[in-house]
Amino acid sequence: MLNKGILWVLRILVGGLFIFSGLIKVNDPVGTAIKLEEYFDVFSNDIAGFFYYLKPFALYLAVFLVVLEVVLGVMLILGVRSKFTVRALFLMILFFTFLTFFSAYFNKVTDCGCFGDAIKLTPWESFYKDVILTVLILGILALQKYLPTSSSSLAKGTVWAVGILCFVLSLTAIRNLPFIDFRAYKVGVNIPTNMQPSAPLQYSYVMQKDGQTVTLDSYPTEEGYEFVEMNLKNPDALPKISDFSAWNESGDQTDFVFAGNKVLILSPSMAKFNDKNLESIHTLVKSMENAPVDVILMAAAPQEEIDAFISSNNWSIVGLQADATVVKTMIRSNPGIMILKDGTVLAKYHHNNTPEAGEVLDLFIR
Repeated sequence: MLNKGILWVLRILVGGLFIFSGLIKVNDPVGTAIKLEEYFDVFSNDIAGFFYYLKPFALYLAVFLVVLEVVLGVMLILGVRSKFTVRALFLMILFFTFLTFFSAYFNKVTDCGCFGDAIKLTPWESFYKDVILTVLILGILALQKYLPTSSSSLAKGTVWAVGILCFVLSLTAIRNLPFIDFRAYKVGVNIPTNMQPSAPLQYSYVMQKDGQTVTLDSYPTEEGYEFVEMNLKNPDALPKISDFSAWNESGDQTDFVFAGNKVLILSPSMAKFNDKNLESIHTLVKSMENAPVDVILMAAAPQEEIDAFISSNNWSIVGLQADATVVKTMIRSNPGIMILKDGTVLAKYHHNNTPEAGEVLDLFIR
């Protein structure tokens, strides 16, 4: 009876964590795909070149993995094909543990994306989390003779319903934008504010004196101390955004982006710019020509390519360069549209949902 009770607790813990992790990523499968691409780049350089050829399939793999996480978690809790489920979870956690150890030990990918953008873990925190999960799953394997050997039609139907629902939600998030935005550029935030510390940064100083190591709250002015290292005491106060910048041949244009009414057309890659809804974007751009609004094409591309695209569409707008990672963080769409007023994000749109000019202008006067 005790073993069955322990097993039930382990099933709830492991299954619940996989469901939670998977649902967060179902909300943003594009973000998971971006993280997979980072791993494929690293692995292609450090392990084997064939990983590079997996990059075009990153989004498909992301959808498969995030749905699988949720489905396996539900199967474990409901006791559907229990032994198969535990073995599948064990193989999955071994894979994740390898990824997180590789990231932590070699400092290659500094955020594993285990919980999307909702919960940020350091590489070593991610690894320790996976080690704990591995131990819990090993506990289930040790008690597997107590696992359910059959399941009801209702439980099986629930698993199928959850899988289909998560798949549909993933596709919806891809074709639109994440249902919940956990990033530092979400609607309502002021980007310049997020670029500043939330409180004065406080440091401690590790010093050596007379063969002893001491930690001080301020840098010593007296002689005899040898500097060892400096540590941040309140890392939560660090700026949420540390890498935003926009520029062109005239120099840094970040302040210009944050001044007044702006419509940003964002593209993390002009080579992958989806022109499916270009006509709607063209209509929006043209409708803004006489409005008190600056329209900006901000892309991770050479300035010549940006300017050529603007010219080919006969747009009278500003073209700016930006870092690809920053643009991908700002919007999960290529292209995507962000509405700013004095640096505050008023709205974000997937190109499938390109707004009309009246809708945008209404945002500025609310």
